[in-house]
Amino acid sequence: MRGRRVLALLALVAAFVLFGGVPASAGEHTFIEVTPNPAQAGTRVDLRASCDRDNNRQATVHSGAFDGQVFLRPDNGFLTGHATIPSNKEAGDYRVDLRCENNKTANTTLTVLNMSQPTKGPATGGGGTAVGRTGSYLLAGGVVAVALAIGFGFFGNRRTGNGA
Repeated sequence: MRGRRVLALLALVAAFVLFGGVPASAGEHTFIEVTPNPAQAGTRVDLRASCDRDNNRQATVHSGAFDGQVFLRPDNGFLTGHATIPSNKEAGDYRVDLRCENNKTANTTLTVLNMSQPTKGPATGGGGTAVGRTGSYLLAGGVVAVALAIGFGFFGNRRTGNGA
């Protein structure tokens, strides 16, 4: 019985060594990421990529989602950069292409949203945010309410005090 346990343990260790091994570093695979994705037209997106293990050389990114090309520069083991989607960009899916100096390439898709946004919110709420009225009416009403509560409390206490 003990021999089977040892054999099973050795099989697990062998499987881990063969299939688990040492995890690959982030820079071994060529990739490009865009965040946020999807993104609203008129916003800035962050680009993160990898071309090789070291990622010590710049790369370029092209996309119909933003104008021109973007240069990605080394940053903490990755290549990073930013791009702004023009505010008039039509909604849709746009391909984002990475080209590395070592001729490796990668691509992903960026979904652009172009939802109309109000320029100013509606005039709702009360107090100082309401149009026309000021907060002084609320302050006066609060003072009156506190005075009435004190008065009722005082007279109510006198009445119950005399009857006991």
